[in-house]
Amino acid sequence: MTVVLALRCADGLVVASDSQITDPERGLSYPAQKLHPLGPNAAWGGSGSRAVLYDLERIFGAEADAIVEASDVGHALQERVLPVLKRHYANFISDVPEGKPGATPATYVLAAGYADGEPFIVDVDPHGLIGHYEEIGFHAVGSGSPMAQQAHALLAHFGMAERPVDYGVVAALRVLDALDMSSPSVGGPMDLCRITPEGAQHLDDAAIAKVRKRVGRWIEMEQGVLDGLFDQ
Repeated sequence: MTVVLALRCADGLVVASDSQITDPERGLSYPAQKLHPLGPNAAWGGSGSRAVLYDLERIFGAEADAIVEASDVGHALQERVLPVLKRHYANFISDVPEGKPGATPATYVLAAGYADGEPFIVDVDPHGLIGHYEEIGFHAVGSGSPMAQQAHALLAHFGMAERPVDYGVVAALRVLDALDMSSPSVGGPMDLCRITPEGAQHLDDAAIAKVRKRVGRWIEMEQGVLDGLFDQ
């Protein structure tokens, strides 16, 4: 299971993902990098076929500036994703002799960042269709995305869209950690990218550990409020 999510805050964006790959055909799980830079002011992640995502990682790495500087980031992503999808779909063998029929190599791409000083959250689905979510302020892709959407809804009353981006980083990690606890196919290490108009910061392990301490403090503060709920 994969989850990649993007969250908009008052002064920035957060892109986050887990790093566990599950291969049910072989009964294997292993970590893999799902979050990648998209130039200095954006990041992207994907779910689905690892072969498709490998091809896209090379293309996006070489053409990041052209994508983010395009008049429409969604169209620029679509122009690069569609040929890769078509090539893999055209060469996909759905029913391997003496093997279990496989699923189509469906792949989602989610990108977020700043283009011309304006925030964007864009996805391209397995049909090649573009979705824009910067106004909504949240989106997730991957098989874990329904649970991520639910977790975000449960945190909606905290108003992350009106808070600084550092709050969004904490909220994103809290969502990922909740999915890690509730689903055996979502797992760490977790990847976080903090994005402002000045640039994208991909957090290292030490920085994520500090964020996780803030998640713990947030939970403790909630418990303290709940403990006093019936005092009056």
